[in-house]
Amino acid sequence: MATDERSHPGSDSPGSPPVYTIGYGARSLDEFVAALKANAIEYLVDVRTAPYSKFKPDFSKDWLQHHVEQAGIRYLFMGDTLGGQPKDPCCHTDGKVDYDKVRLQPFFKSGIDRLYNAFHQQRRIALMCSEGRPEQCHRSKLIGEVLAESGVPVLHIDEDGKVITQNDVIHRLTQGQMDLFGGPSFTSRKRYGSREDEEEAPG
Repeated sequence: MATDERSHPGSDSPGSPPVYTIGYGARSLDEFVAALKANAIEYLVDVRTAPYSKFKPDFSKDWLQHHVEQAGIRYLFMGDTLGGQPKDPCCHTDGKVDYDKVRLQPFFKSGIDRLYNAFHQQRRIALMCSEGRPEQCHRSKLIGEVLAESGVPVLHIDEDGKVITQNDVIHRLTQGQMDLFGGPSFTSRKRYGSREDEEEAPG
């Protein structure tokens, strides 16, 4: 079923765990898996557009999948639908990925629907990318926003291993970022993607 503008309220599944996110950042692979285990994650959903790392090869797709599945966590690649650097020109404005446009694409809606299904099936999933800081990654600025708007609770395992809410991430983004009229300026930080979102994505 394709996602449309209907909400998918989290209240429909009161017993469902939240959707988690995590970035490997400066972690070693063992530290990364330990963080997943500490939060009882059952499914690791890779949302990198390019699931490879020349800087940290342990986090390239094949080895990462092998390692996490050895730890009893199932690996699933979804960067083709939920990645932060889609190549489709329909997703770009002035050469930058535009999250407002990405939201409208059928492939993105299909990926979000799969996350809704996992949530309503009460799966413990974590979305992963490369950036350790959730406020600098599309897993909060794009995916987390879409899920939260539909009533799905989202928790982010940050670079220090602390679990924070989507609202906490928004606070991090707005803290110290004031517009010309003295109010918080979040839109400019949310709408566009950057290489910070997926440092391993090819140029």
